[in-house]
Amino acid sequence: MKSPVRKHKGPKPRPANDNSNLRDRLHAARIGWRETLLGAIGWGAAMALSAQASLWLSNAALTSHYWNLTALTFAGAALAWPLSLSAFRFLAFGRGREPAFAAAVLCLIVFTIGITAVLFAIIYRNFYAQWHGDPFTKLWLIQLAFTSASALYQFAVVGLRLYLPLGVVLLFAAAVLLARGHRRQKPVKTTIPH
Repeated sequence: MKSPVRKHKGPKPRPANDNSNLRDRLHAARIGWRETLLGAIGWGAAMALSAQASLWLSNAALTSHYWNLTALTFAGAALAWPLSLSAFRFLAFGRGREPAFAAAVLCLIVFTIGITAVLFAIIYRNFYAQWHGDPFTKLWLIQLAFTSASALYQFAVVGLRLYLPLGVVLLFAAAVLLARGHRRQKPVKTTIPH
């Protein structure tokens, strides 16, 4: 007894050199200046508020660097927003809301913490540069590498506290808003010339 041959119901296979999905993702990752500017100000203000809340909760804001830390977290988050939004749209392209939420959380965490840590490392290195050797010598390169590494470590140990506990709530709120506003886009049918 022969069983009937079942036809494949999924999408048709594409050739290995078909980059239409990549082109569609890159097209979806483009952002406009208005959402970049307003989003950067909003996300920067949210992270600055998180830093202020953390400083108030931990030591009643009794630090001489209160406004410096607020400005650092604002600048880091504001600079991270355009990259986060583009990466989010690239990763969430053609996906549902749950993967879009996960992509938003991942992108906002990685870029916000990463860029803020790099800004902190630049400030940290500028302070210690007065004791470093002559520029572009072997000693200077070693001092630059170790000063930057210790700045990143110090930010990881001490600076990440600025995002707790309010930053986590604001992160999830922003991720929900991004995922809710995300439209599940289907790839545009592109024809490949033969």
